[in-house]
Amino acid sequence: MARRRLLARERLAGLHQSDAHFDRRNDRTGRTARRTIVSRQSDDRARVAPRHKRFKLTNVALVHDYLNQRGGAERVFAHIARAWPDAPVYTALYDERAVGDLIAPDRVRVSALARVPFANRCFRALAPFYPRAFERFDLSGFDVVVSSTTAWAKGVRLAPGAIHVCYINTVSRFAFAYDEYVRSPLARPLVNRLAAWDRLAATRPTRFVANSTNVANRIREHYGREADVLHCPVDVDRFTPGNGAGDYFIVVSRLLPYKRLELAIAAAALAGIRLFVAGTGPAERSLRRLARGTTTTMLGFVSDAQLNELLGDARAAIVPGEEDFGLVPLEAAAAGRPTIAYRGGGALETIVEGETGAFFDEPNAESLAAALRNFGAARFNPERLRAHAEKFAPAQFIERLRAIVQRVYREAHRATADVPK
Repeated sequence: MARRRLLARERLAGLHQSDAHFDRRNDRTGRTARRTIVSRQSDDRARVAPRHKRFKLTNVALVHDYLNQRGGAERVFAHIARAWPDAPVYTALYDERAVGDLIAPDRVRVSALARVPFANRCFRALAPFYPRAFERFDLSGFDVVVSSTTAWAKGVRLAPGAIHVCYINTVSRFAFAYDEYVRSPLARPLVNRLAAWDRLAATRPTRFVANSTNVANRIREHYGREADVLHCPVDVDRFTPGNGAGDYFIVVSRLLPYKRLELAIAAAALAGIRLFVAGTGPAERSLRRLARGTTTTMLGFVSDAQLNELLGDARAAIVPGEEDFGLVPLEAAAAGRPTIAYRGGGALETIVEGETGAFFDEPNAESLAAALRNFGAARFNPERLRAHAEKFAPAQFIERLRAIVQRVYREAHRATADVPK
């Protein structure tokens, strides 16, 4: 009987080994913070209410794909977390060193995948296991779930009658950019299965909220669903307007193949201009080889303070690939600097041509090089750039997101809900 109760408890928690074993393992390795994060899931399960309960808009859980790196999606989720400061955060992986100042560890509940050695470092290799990890989160004690995702978090399961508002940063790339995403024929069967799960998971949220009209159109095309549009917020106060005193352009990006950073390196060489590339990612090694002996300097990781200085002193930021939304043009504007971007995707929603930036029309190095040669930074007013960025302030984002959640909640529980003003 004791063994049966232990197995039942493990299944309920979504874990593959007993809590006692996990405690011993963490005592040996010193990873006590992660043990504490996982154990808090039992506290959340205690919030499960009786069958005939009165739903509450304040009983909220937050979900994000993974919090083990620091990028635009993590910064946006930090603002979502500020909208509900008492809500627990469910995520596959968490690295306090990367995002501890954005999301406090005492709010976080991680999946069993957090036990995998070096999981934060090799998290992309865990893709086959994320669907199951998110489906096993026990959210039965919550009336409202707000998720933020590029792939996985939309697939969580809810209690009957609960609502799920999903802020979607992009339609999963293995679903809409199949040929670009799948490089090896051996991976196709796996990606096909993930894409099938992705389509199923897209039926679960009560409402989608897209970060751009560009992404809303993809949601309609690939999932057959409509979405509200709420542009990402930018931390304007992180930046001080500069004067572009440097003689360089800058790319700020995760180093991923679809970002088209090789195009920026080639264009900088063609135009004979200095280029700095700030960021890290799986394509870093190949990009460093490509940049060797050119006018491009690979900076690797830069701190927030360094980024503020680099953007403020740059002639302009460059966005070489098509972005779903893209925070960089707004961060550059907050630092008083314009952006040169490919004419497509989210850049069309964040750049005012001739006022906050310029576009190049063809997705090749020659077109970008021509834009770099013809670029005149002097015609852009730093005060107007800053004012443009302030239109995307976090306070407005939080207010609008809360209003959307409240509206969806009212629609779902019009007859019985007691919704506070």
